[in-house]
Amino acid sequence: MFRPPRAVPAWLAHPFRWQRLPVPWAAVARGALCAGPLLGAGIATGRPAAGVLTGLGSMLAGVNDRPGTRRTGIVHIGLPALATTLGMLIGATLQAADAEWWIVPALFAVGFVSGAGSVAGPVRSNAGMQMLAATILGAGMPLPGAPWEKALYVLAGCLWLLLLRLVLRPPRPAGGALSGERAAVATVFDALADALGAAGGPGAEPARRRLTAALDRADEALRLRRLTSRLLHRPARTEELLLTERFAAATALCEASVALLWEARPLPSRVAESPRRFAEALRTGRSPGRLSAPETSTAARGAFDQALLDAVVAFARQEPLPVAQELPVPASSGRPAWLALPGSVVRGVLAALGGRTRRGRSLFGPAGRDYGLRVAVCIAASAAVALLLRPEHWYWLPATTTFLVKPDLGPLFSRTVNRFAGTVAGVLVFAGAGLLLTGSWWPALVAGAGGALLPFATRHFALQTVAITLMVLSFVHVSGDPGAAPERIVDTSIACGIVLVVGHLPRLADPRRRVGHRVTSALRSTEDFLRHVLEPEPGTDPTRRLTLRRAAYRALGEARAAAETAAAELLAARARNPDWLTVVTAAERIVDAATACAVRLDHGAHRPSVAEAERLCQALSAMADALEDPVRRPDAGLPGPDLLPVPDCATLTDVATELERIRGYAGAS
Repeated sequence: MFRPPRAVPAWLAHPFRWQRLPVPWAAVARGALCAGPLLGAGIATGRPAAGVLTGLGSMLAGVNDRPGTRRTGIVHIGLPALATTLGMLIGATLQAADAEWWIVPALFAVGFVSGAGSVAGPVRSNAGMQMLAATILGAGMPLPGAPWEKALYVLAGCLWLLLLRLVLRPPRPAGGALSGERAAVATVFDALADALGAAGGPGAEPARRRLTAALDRADEALRLRRLTSRLLHRPARTEELLLTERFAAATALCEASVALLWEARPLPSRVAESPRRFAEALRTGRSPGRLSAPETSTAARGAFDQALLDAVVAFARQEPLPVAQELPVPASSGRPAWLALPGSVVRGVLAALGGRTRRGRSLFGPAGRDYGLRVAVCIAASAAVALLLRPEHWYWLPATTTFLVKPDLGPLFSRTVNRFAGTVAGVLVFAGAGLLLTGSWWPALVAGAGGALLPFATRHFALQTVAITLMVLSFVHVSGDPGAAPERIVDTSIACGIVLVVGHLPRLADPRRRVGHRVTSALRSTEDFLRHVLEPEPGTDPTRRLTLRRAAYRALGEARAAAETAAAELLAARARNPDWLTVVTAAERIVDAATACAVRLDHGAHRPSVAEAERLCQALSAMADALEDPVRRPDAGLPGPDLLPVPDCATLTDVATELERIRGYAGAS
């Protein structure tokens, strides 16, 4: 992987970052069987428009074809597919009505909804982006057919990819119908082993974040499995209940491990080897074998060994407990459990219709309005410029803008540079293929190659742009515009210029408005967890603490992603904003320390006084209140009580230290 020198600014170095990921061979095979064959079928049957539309649908669905279980694939591909179909219906209706300049306000409205969806999570954000892209293409591409017919063709292309996703999957050595869920839980144990192996070293915190991400993926996979059983009115099977119990054992083991990581002491290799044996047992169906010997040198090590023993019992059991342990929901909202399923179809549809997201984050709240305004202004400006310059092929310019301007997809400058480079490379490759290949079939071959490249191209946005450019140019060529490739470079250049200018306007580029709400949400989730740990009398619900801790880590993960994007943006006012990454890192350490505190309290440690607990929680709440106000004067400072060390409690002293760090970095600007 290319690593630029440290002296290079983050905004300039980000375009060269390359992700290291395994090659998804099953997804590559699915991509090769989608856009190209569908376009070829349209050419062979004399209905090129149908081939273009189905190929377009499969291409947009292929962008969402990521690793996961079959059920997560249905959600991650299915919800954007419905949004894409709706977008094509809206766009084709505008084209049929000969809307002309009415297209600009219509795209402004659709762009606003699409941008506002960025606050609702990655699945719904992708759905909004693809709805906007399909609206533009439906309104601009000169294809025959009624609007409903075009929408159905696009939906058919999406469903074809989804069908291949259900059929073409990598083989699993064990697990049967639950192989995907077993693999997700096994990944949790592997990530836990990596985190324990990194304890006491510089890689401990990144390893703990990877562990949290693995827990979230396994949790989502099992929840979707249970949702399917409920919708089908099918009782849970024995293997499902056993896997649920083993995942519950994994989460308990992870909590004890976080306490070990907080102690920051290197652990013997045999300790990290124990979770690895559980992962192997899940994959093969065999016994985990001999594990590390127990040791009670610290409260955290004693809690880990007890959780390890509980996991051994869970793996040895061949029949589930009479009442299987329920997986905790991310937040206690009083709603039915199926409404709280992360990423579920019901919750996604409700959010897409304007519902509220976790922690009261409304699609049309302050953050949603800012996101929506940024996308809407850029799309409307691009469409207006395109209609003035090239009214017969105006759609390419705003379509390019669609894939650039979404504020949650990455730094704007980096995406703009990579989009331009990828478009130029794609146009050159397509032009070269046109010179070397003859006949009417070669666009289908190029589209098939682009579809096969698309899953691999998730490593870098420029490479992904090359794959999409090859497929779109193939569609445009078959639809009757064979000489359009050179114009695409000009249109892409104009779109990149518009996005760079509009996207960096003072209000739209302020990280406090785009990142602050996520950091504030994370701090409030952290406060909820800390208050629960420090309650004078522990509650009777055994899953409450786990629920709050997972919710805090999930919110912190979202905040970290937003903060990393903001850190790589090209911003003139960066010095007037808090150090978001440092604030998030300190909040992560607070959750780690609070987890270690909870483990120690479980093993008989002295419970802090009400005054000490309230002092820490009030300080965290005051900092969240201060960061929540985007118009707060930079020199106003952060309120809160004096943060003194907590006597005879290293974990809470660590909490106080990190709170002081947040106050310094968030208020010093």
